[in-house]
Amino acid sequence: MRTPRVYLETSVFNFVFADNDPEKQHGALKLFEEIGQTLYKPYSSDYVLHELSAAQEPKRGNMLRLLEKYSLNILPTNPEAERLAEVYVSEGIIPAKFSTDAVHIACATVNDLDFIVSYNFRHIVKRKTIIMTGAVNLREGYKQIGIFSPLEVIENE
Repeated sequence: MRTPRVYLETSVFNFVFADNDPEKQHGALKLFEEIGQTLYKPYSSDYVLHELSAAQEPKRGNMLRLLEKYSLNILPTNPEAERLAEVYVSEGIIPAKFSTDAVHIACATVNDLDFIVSYNFRHIVKRKTIIMTGAVNLREGYKQIGIFSPLEVIENE
């Protein structure tokens, strides 16, 4: 069986350091632990790097070190991902104000990853988003992509 290729969206990095939300922090930490055990092949993108770079220190440095520590493959900006993200926005799946969330989904889709892991329940890990991006992806010639929270992905203890 092939190792699942997963896209880590910005919120996963944030929750590694979220002492105020122990359940989500546990999920994020456990996900990184499982990545370290090679249960997943991790990816992120220049889009995530841009968002992480906007954080305040010392959190910014700590989050960026996770990329290095766990050898995340960084996907470059991609015109096709940006085009597909525009489709998600134009069809009302993701609000224009949050178009970067659409880009995360599109980036994982056009790079043929297996699923996205996110704690963004407003625009990404949401039934409407999962159903509608799946339909758009099929129409546009891509496969449906799984969209999950870390707690849905990690192995049960």
